[in-house]
Amino acid sequence: MPPYQSAHDREKDKEPEAFHVLRDDATFASTRILWFQYLALAIVCCLSLGYWNLQIRQGDYYLSLAERNRIRPYPMLAPRGKMLDRDGRIVVDNNSAFSLMVSRDAVTPEQIRAIAPVLQLDVDEVMERVRRFDKSKASRAAPVTLKENLSRAELAYIEAHRGDPDFRSLEIIQDHRRIYPRGGFSAHVLGYTGEVSERELDSVEFARYRPGDLIGKAGLEKQYNDLLMGIDGQRRVIVDYNGNERELLDKKEPQPGRSIQLTLDLDLQAVAELALRDRRGAVVAIDPRSGEVLAMVSGPSYDPNRFAGRIRRKDWDEIRNNPDNPLFNRAVQAALAPGSTFKPIMALAGLETGIIGPDAKAFCRGGGTYYGSFRKCHSTHGEVDFTRALQASCDVFFYELGDKLRIDRIADYAQMAGLGRRTGIDLPSEVDGIVPSTRWKVRTFRKRWFISETISVAIGQGALIVTPLQLAHAIGGMALGGVWHEPHLLKQVLGDAPPTPKLPRKVAIDAANLNHVLAGMSAAVNLPGGTAHDSMLQNVEMCGKTGTAQLMSNALAQARREAIKRGVTGLAPMEDNAWFVGFAPRRNPEIVVAALYEGGAHGDRAAPIVRDVIKAYFGKKKPAERPKQDPLVTAFAWQEPRPQP
Repeated sequence: MPPYQSAHDREKDKEPEAFHVLRDDATFASTRILWFQYLALAIVCCLSLGYWNLQIRQGDYYLSLAERNRIRPYPMLAPRGKMLDRDGRIVVDNNSAFSLMVSRDAVTPEQIRAIAPVLQLDVDEVMERVRRFDKSKASRAAPVTLKENLSRAELAYIEAHRGDPDFRSLEIIQDHRRIYPRGGFSAHVLGYTGEVSERELDSVEFARYRPGDLIGKAGLEKQYNDLLMGIDGQRRVIVDYNGNERELLDKKEPQPGRSIQLTLDLDLQAVAELALRDRRGAVVAIDPRSGEVLAMVSGPSYDPNRFAGRIRRKDWDEIRNNPDNPLFNRAVQAALAPGSTFKPIMALAGLETGIIGPDAKAFCRGGGTYYGSFRKCHSTHGEVDFTRALQASCDVFFYELGDKLRIDRIADYAQMAGLGRRTGIDLPSEVDGIVPSTRWKVRTFRKRWFISETISVAIGQGALIVTPLQLAHAIGGMALGGVWHEPHLLKQVLGDAPPTPKLPRKVAIDAANLNHVLAGMSAAVNLPGGTAHDSMLQNVEMCGKTGTAQLMSNALAQARREAIKRGVTGLAPMEDNAWFVGFAPRRNPEIVVAALYEGGAHGDRAAPIVRDVIKAYFGKKKPAERPKQDPLVTAFAWQEPRPQP
């Protein structure tokens, strides 16, 4: 026996071997029971913690999930407000349609792949739309629009397959499809609607919109989107586990958008569209007495009905890749040299500054040399006086006038007329023009102005650029005696009182000086030898000015024509731009129209466009209201002072 063994151990050694085994088994069993008790306690604690988390800590969250599975919200889309012309005729309306929607939490990729071919949908486009919704903060129960403007055949097919698993979660709701005049009529003014983009949703301006919302994207649809866009309602229903509707919980009716009345005259708009036809250019007609836009056309145009709802990718690519850029609103975005339509402003500047008088004359030999460079005139006019210079559009007369005025005085009067800046019309994307000056060139190019550059500006070329709207606005205010009203397209919001008109901008212009300028513009149309005499009207005294704006120098244009004759490929003729601006009647004008015909070669080709619009305007008036031809026109008596309005 080892001396270090305890008494207990010595007693234990005396016990039988069976007692040893029984004692070890009892100890192991008790230990195992104890561990099972600990494990059961841990499980109970975990379950209790999970129950507390499920029922108390996140009870509201899981309750909402359960309610979402049971209750489905479906939108009741509000129709956009209508647009009416100045006579109350509907221009833009809505048509009742049906859209197919599905909740995001109920749709699967497999379901989309099964439904898309049946409804002639692009699977990738639908997947992308669902992905956009998933990235948004919208509720998982928020529905996703799969297709708009369902046909009767598609409606019947969906209803017939309601029992199929892939169709159970689909919902058909009533929608309102935008209807625009066909053939691109007034498209650039009216604009179009489209689905709000991801980029727009990221901006503060569109914070209140949700993915899938249709908003104004261009034209008046965009400018007055907040007025035209109503407030959607909602219908909440109880559904079973298959997604079938069982009970209507509540319904909030939508609020339609506000309708607006425009200043546009559909008759004049139609005439302007027909007069421009398929040419590239623009036509703008304004009432200078109020600034109301009576017609605005840009060509080529596009059909906004293709955008109603959500445009197909194929259609969008076709419009976007069109080399004529039909989405470009040339009336407010085409900033080009105005050519000789700028000469009336030059003539007024010369008289107002005293640089020349009404008896000023120049001798035209077909051109002249200025600062070492020969400048051509489009004809050899011989001796021309002030009126004849405007009537025949003699460049030599205005070369010499520009050389005397210098660029900064020219810029002052051009800016006085409203050129070089936006008119403020209620349309998006209007661009600024450019009125060059010494300060402008230093600020823009860090170079000084050369005197020789003024010669080009004097005939509406060089760095001077305007839009058709700016030109109509400038000449209309000048013809009215120095009163410029801001152009606008909104006449009133239906149901509201007419808006208070903005105060016009007024500039003191000597009536006698203005009368001499108007005499030359009248002679350009109403007397033989005038550049627009072929567009004279019989019963209305129309005043106007043609303009031919070069796109390149005469030498380069001639070289291009010779290269084309030699068969050089890749070159197309580049004709000059044709302009015409006219107003009527001469005293207290009621309408001013500017027309741009890109590639028209000569201003007299744009004059008939303006003539047709003005003729239609007075043709609508009663015979007693039509102005008569001034009997003094043929007597050439324009010397009486014109009173200030």
